[in-house]
Amino acid sequence: MENLQFTVDEEIKGVRIDKALLGKVDFSRTRLQQLIDAGLVTVNDEVVKSNYKLRLNDEIEIEIPENEEYKVEPIKMDLDIRYEDEDVIVINKPRGLIVHPTSTTSEPTLVNGVLYHCHDLSGINGVNRPGVVHRIDKDTTGLIIMAKNDRAHLFLSQQLADKTMNRKYYALVNGVIPHDNGTIDAPIGRDPKDRQKMAVTDKNGKDAVTKFFVLERFRKHTLIECHLMTGRTHQIRVHMSCIGYPIVNDPKYAPRKMKGNGQLLHAFELTFIHPTTLKRMTITCPRPDDFEEYLEELRKGNE
Repeated sequence: MENLQFTVDEEIKGVRIDKALLGKVDFSRTRLQQLIDAGLVTVNDEVVKSNYKLRLNDEIEIEIPENEEYKVEPIKMDLDIRYEDEDVIVINKPRGLIVHPTSTTSEPTLVNGVLYHCHDLSGINGVNRPGVVHRIDKDTTGLIIMAKNDRAHLFLSQQLADKTMNRKYYALVNGVIPHDNGTIDAPIGRDPKDRQKMAVTDKNGKDAVTKFFVLERFRKHTLIECHLMTGRTHQIRVHMSCIGYPIVNDPKYAPRKMKGNGQLLHAFELTFIHPTTLKRMTITCPRPDDFEEYLEELRKGNE
């Protein structure tokens, strides 16, 4: 995905963003509108609407999806569906399953399975990522919500931007955290030394805030609950590693020897406002068996 960045000058100050960008990028107004509606145009790291009037020194960023398109085939899967209606579906994603197809993977994804189950998803993100409102990593388990139509997709995306959609995670980390809770407020961007990783960095880093609460301490580990205040790529993994408590079995950010198949990070609670009923809903799911088995070994003192 290509990123374009601009700083608002006197020439476009006070102009609607959709009109101002017409003179900056080689896109039609319709294409720009699609990018704005999909939440791919931000001002000062916040999603805006088409009628937003630019202010001097505003920082604009446009994320341009790759042009490559490929057909996403429905594939039958055993999905752990935690909630479903005509607008949304909430799935408990297992470890090892990628959320959506990419140009570098050929394995089945969650999108393939959901398409088989419900036959249709929103088209906001194009044919490559239908229905995808947010993502969780391949080896992170837990709740993810997908939209079945464009109206629901836009409504849910705005909640992510407004921070009214709440996501909570369980994480088992290396090391014993002495304090009962904490807030990590550190910008996250691409690691300048490794483009496959993210890092805490002031260079092109975006605001990122994670709150954590200690649930249980072991001899060399700590079970915590994490609340995402923002939604940056690998946020919890990067933040916990940054403060010296990397997530157990994290292949990218934990230097210690792994015992298992992926980081012990589980999205256990998702709270959102329903796009039709406007009721606030909370969906939960338990930790996976391998996570619980690891905890039991720690409680027995075997780790």
